[in-house]
Amino acid sequence: MKNSLSKKNIYLKNISEYLVLWAVGGCIYYGIEVLFRGFSHISMFMLGGLCMQFFTWQGRLTEWQDALPRQITRCTIFVVSMEFITGIIVNKWYHLAVWDYSDMPLQLWGQICLPFALIFSFLCTMGILLSGYLLHWFYKEPMPHYRIW
Repeated sequence: MKNSLSKKNIYLKNISEYLVLWAVGGCIYYGIEVLFRGFSHISMFMLGGLCMQFFTWQGRLTEWQDALPRQITRCTIFVVSMEFITGIIVNKWYHLAVWDYSDMPLQLWGQICLPFALIFSFLCTMGILLSGYLLHWFYKEPMPHYRIW
């Protein structure tokens, strides 16, 4: 009986961690958009939360041992890919016009562009650091140690 309770507690802890990370990531990204653009969309809340969960997942997968530039690269590729997929769905299929990068240099179908990919890489850095420390502070996970190289 004790073993099943232990598994249940671990399961609930994992659900709680990912919900908290999703909410924090969603609120931060939504807030950044409102701060800089004056508005946002619920899809950006969802995407911000998903990205924060990915930052945590990739860190845990490697026990936070990969060098920070490698983590940033991995997360930036994920974020830009998800931005593209989300853009195709909300902007092209549903015609919600949440964003349009058509006037930006090095853009693809108005959904992603190099200047914003660079901005996203900075946000990924902050997200990687924040996600590891949130797990440590709120859930007593081991303190993450980030290597530069």
